[in-house]
Amino acid sequence: MASLDEQILRAAKEVVVKFIEAGRISPTGFNETFKNVYRTIEETVKCPSVESDEENENNP
Repeated sequence: MASLDEQILRAAKEVVVKFIEAGRISPTGFNETFKNVYRTIEETVKCPSVESDEENENNP
């Protein structure tokens, strides 16, 4: 499980760095943005979505 957490951490870092490079956020907004991005990626990876469950029910 630690490997998955490390991958989530790396992905979140890469996303936030790209936002900074693109000028979408400033480095001073890193803390808040990083937390939001990390949580979003973690929820996406670790929690199955309702949409995926519905697709599985419709395609047996």
